[in-house]
Amino acid sequence: MSRTDVTDLAPLVRPGSVAIIGASADPTRIGGRPIAYMLRAGFQGAILPVNPNRAEVQGLPCYPSVAALPQAPDVAVIAVPGAAALQAVDELGARGTRFAVMFTAGYAEVDEAGAAAQARLVAAARRHGIRLLGPNCLGLFNAAAGFYPIFSASLEGGLPLPGRIGIASQSGAYGTHLFAACRTRNIGTAMLVTTGNEADLSVADAIGWMTRDDDLDVIMAYAEGVKDGPAFAAALAEARRARKPVIVMKVGRSAIGSAAAQSHTASIAGNDAIFSAVLAEHGAIRARSTEELIDIAYAATRRIYPVPNTLGVITISGGAGVLISDAAEAAGLAMPEMPQEAQGRLKAVLPFASPRNPVDCTAQAFNDLSLIGRFTESMIADGGYSSILAFFTQIGGAPSMAPAIRAQLNAVKARHPDRLYALSVLASAERNREYEADGYLLYEDPARAVVALEAMGRLGASFAAPEPIVPPARAAVALPETTPSEAEAKRLLAAAGIATVPEAACTDEAAAVAAAESFGFPVVMKILSPDILHKTEIGGVLLDVADAEAVRRGHATLLERAARHAPSARIEGVLVARQVKGAVECILGIQQDPVFGPVAMVGLGGVFVEVMRDVVFRRCPFDEDVAEAMIRSIKAAPLLLGARGRPPCDVAGLARMLSRLSVLAAAAGPRLRSIDLNPVFALPEGAFAADAVIEVGEAG
Repeated sequence: MSRTDVTDLAPLVRPGSVAIIGASADPTRIGGRPIAYMLRAGFQGAILPVNPNRAEVQGLPCYPSVAALPQAPDVAVIAVPGAAALQAVDELGARGTRFAVMFTAGYAEVDEAGAAAQARLVAAARRHGIRLLGPNCLGLFNAAAGFYPIFSASLEGGLPLPGRIGIASQSGAYGTHLFAACRTRNIGTAMLVTTGNEADLSVADAIGWMTRDDDLDVIMAYAEGVKDGPAFAAALAEARRARKPVIVMKVGRSAIGSAAAQSHTASIAGNDAIFSAVLAEHGAIRARSTEELIDIAYAATRRIYPVPNTLGVITISGGAGVLISDAAEAAGLAMPEMPQEAQGRLKAVLPFASPRNPVDCTAQAFNDLSLIGRFTESMIADGGYSSILAFFTQIGGAPSMAPAIRAQLNAVKARHPDRLYALSVLASAERNREYEADGYLLYEDPARAVVALEAMGRLGASFAAPEPIVPPARAAVALPETTPSEAEAKRLLAAAGIATVPEAACTDEAAAVAAAESFGFPVVMKILSPDILHKTEIGGVLLDVADAEAVRRGHATLLERAARHAPSARIEGVLVARQVKGAVECILGIQQDPVFGPVAMVGLGGVFVEVMRDVVFRRCPFDEDVAEAMIRSIKAAPLLLGARGRPPCDVAGLARMLSRLSVLAAAAGPRLRSIDLNPVFALPEGAFAADAVIEVGEAG
């Protein structure tokens, strides 16, 4: 199976038969809960308990071994300890079982011996063609099939509500926490797959399958780490093509490792920033909390993804309008003003109204509920807002007012069914169910509604965007055996079409003077050594070298500083370069991520890049359009586009350099550890790398 194939999990989630290895008569034990839940839910397939010590389990015939089963089960739940679990896999393989759900723990999550035992388990499963979920997993459920091979106590509080959300989670406890939290909020979750140690099947497999399951519209995911980056990215790409939102909770924010500090790119990146970039690349939404994860998934169940996304707010409270405006600005959700003509008409209806946006119809709505309908209609018909948020607080739940408010809103909604509507109301559970049945999203806190509505716009933009064009692959790049000097690094970059500042590598003082005179003064002088990567830290860069005598002094100074600060470094000479004035300094970089492969970075450059961290990332390779979008997305992009009367830089040229760098990185293979181009001078015409560091690993 290639990494971009989607594993067919239909036999796992909709089996005709399931065996429980280690079945228990006690419905509260791990081996008893799946049976109890499936009996309670009315699973229509065959439930086949296996336990050599019992003839009957929870009213079902029990079999002494897998060999004694009357049929080969499609799926088996393995709830017996280590050695018995391995034996069960062999016996199930002999019967032709295709999937095993491994409750059994004590494997790679424990120690090296456990990892070895897990490897033996996987090897046995592969010999027989069995796909493993787990080990050390809590199981799964498919509510539509009444299939519950799971031992979570969360189901004691009730089965899942009808719905079209699927949950894929590495953590069983957190996955069932999500399901239970959704149930508490009256949100239906049709499927949960927990993957545990991911010895075989992973969250990526679950996401990939859910994109093809016609019973699901929205996917929630929880991940602690990703082992197979290309498979995970392929699953997200599949979901995007299917127009199925993926909302992800990713925990663990660690750096790639101390060795990565050799590179600006690596020290800025860290695997968490790269993970976020992969999500953004495929339009998946990263949630910052459980509450946000559920809020966004809940909004996505309406399947309205507005493009462009603008927020219109109607409120009975000026204070709430300010709160919502603040939240929208923080989230990046546009709230344009109502057209002046429309504002005038609303003022004519209610002179003390505030009709700009938020549109405040004030407490006068208590006396004239028709204001709600008239103001909301104007916001859509005149303002053109694609997302509507109404703050009605308690009046939205008041028995004397709620029916009329519903009628007013429903009349507007019937005329504009393509808009996304959210209400912030405090009402009874029964009243809330009425609003939700009408198609409104409900949030007690309007700021939470803003975050969810903004995410719907990001999803819409991603779904509407064309598939990115992947540049043609380059021939394999021949990397040097060891980390090259700056001059050698620039020769490799030049072969990839990446322009550098005119310069010359000089082995003596006379050559340095000749080079400087050919470029014209002033010039830049730098120590040239493959062992001194960050030259400024030892005073190994001299700027504004103004004449031949200054070149001679600079040559001696650089050699002396290198000898003093890096006595064991190999010195190849001095680099003399034309000094560029009036440019915006940028940084372009490549980091070899252990999960996702080569990742490119772009941002403003200079010595403080790690402090500012105004950078964006993207997996390699990508074309010039993607590169330009990356550049324009950094916070300091106005400096490149002509801020404060400066001439605009050649953003297209900078994007061309970034794209070529990404193609080079993809062709270089895993020996390429990192590339730093810092600074890159962005000029009105062209972009030129002034410094280049390429780190390579050992061959083999």
